[in-house]
Amino acid sequence: MPLKWVFQQNNDPKHTSKQVTSWLQTKKSPAQSLDLNLIENLWCDLKNSVFDAKPKNTENLWNVVQCQMLVDSCSPQR
Repeated sequence: MPLKWVFQQNNDPKHTSKQVTSWLQTKKSPAQSLDLNLIENLWCDLKNSVFDAKPKNTENLWNVVQCQMLVDSCSPQR
């Protein structure tokens, strides 16, 4: 089974070589960057769940938020 390598540039000059830079420029492939900002994704999920539930008081709000479940879902499993 062949390995699939994906090269991603961070545009840091000390991590680039001329050969790799020229190869990446000539390679015709679409960008495949993932959104790895976990906190931003967490806030988006939180905002959407609160908006959908429309809580009327703080008790209802805390039932909707479920912070620990959101944090656990984003933290690496050890």
